[in-house]
Amino acid sequence: MSIVILRNELPDSSKKWELACDRKNLSYTTIDLTSHNWFEQIRNAKPSLLLLKPSGLTAPYKELYDERIRVLVEECNLPCYPSVKSVLLYENKRFLSFWLKSNDIDHPETFVFYKKQEASHFANNNEDFPIVAKTNIGASGSGVTILKSKNDLELYIYNTFSGMGAMKRRGPNLKKGGLLKRGFKLLLNPKKLKSKIEVYEARAADIQKNFILLQEFIPHDYEWRVVRIGKSFFAHKKLIKDDKTSGSLEKSYENPPVELFEFVRNLTDTHDLDSVSIDLFYHNGIYLVNEIQCIFGQSDSFQMKVNETIGRYTFLKNNWVFEAGDFNTNESYDLRLSHALLKHSIEE
Repeated sequence: MSIVILRNELPDSSKKWELACDRKNLSYTTIDLTSHNWFEQIRNAKPSLLLLKPSGLTAPYKELYDERIRVLVEECNLPCYPSVKSVLLYENKRFLSFWLKSNDIDHPETFVFYKKQEASHFANNNEDFPIVAKTNIGASGSGVTILKSKNDLELYIYNTFSGMGAMKRRGPNLKKGGLLKRGFKLLLNPKKLKSKIEVYEARAADIQKNFILLQEFIPHDYEWRVVRIGKSFFAHKKLIKDDKTSGSLEKSYENPPVELFEFVRNLTDTHDLDSVSIDLFYHNGIYLVNEIQCIFGQSDSFQMKVNETIGRYTFLKNNWVFEAGDFNTNESYDLRLSHALLKHSIEE
């Protein structure tokens, strides 16, 4: 058995996979997929499994990672985890909107414009405000802007196509709280501080100017975050803050409705997405898919709590069964690795 971890452009992006392998006493090789001799390194390693950490910081590296993974899996027939489809959907809101529409999956109505005049025509004829503008890449709400008027929309269109580019957060997430405490910790860790600054610089340099993505605003107080990893299901509510749930880090843990798990189970079974998080609105009696991500944040050590007990749900003998336990250690990478080994018939 030869496990190869394919990190992205960030030096620390492989750490969680490495820790998961170390905990199982599994040998592995870490390869930088952005290096010039990536193909030769991987071919020489003769991997039995590729563990992926797709890029979600800038468009150029996102495209690089996607292209190279498709070559390795679709042309070289190498097994990978998570799946190629989930990697392509990851941090690509434009592609996600096309994919949801083509598969008749309910979602907030989304408009993608590559021509300024078409976007301006939409602005002149749209009467539904607020409307949501999103950058194609942007985790934790960094590229989400709520436009409350026609003037806001026209300014956003101008900036995206002719000005400074689409609006997004380039620095630290101020909503996270504890800014002074986090800043002090970074000052005491020069290596981590340098890494953070490099991330902010890369995000600032990645300017979206060639297209615009607008989305129907769904009135909501929360959205559901549902995680599926193999047979394990988790769910909690992401609460709204400053008109947005993405990046708010405000959560509510309660017993989710069975219908929510049924919807996600059917969707993920149908489309072979067995290691993802899905964010959903419940609106007018239906679930609307807002995001699908194979890599996702985990600010708490768990993903679900029912009656103050952390655990997971599994679907056994046509019933949803809650099982108490700590299944999300190492930001769920331990569970991912167990599922990856089982899925690809690799003994631990």
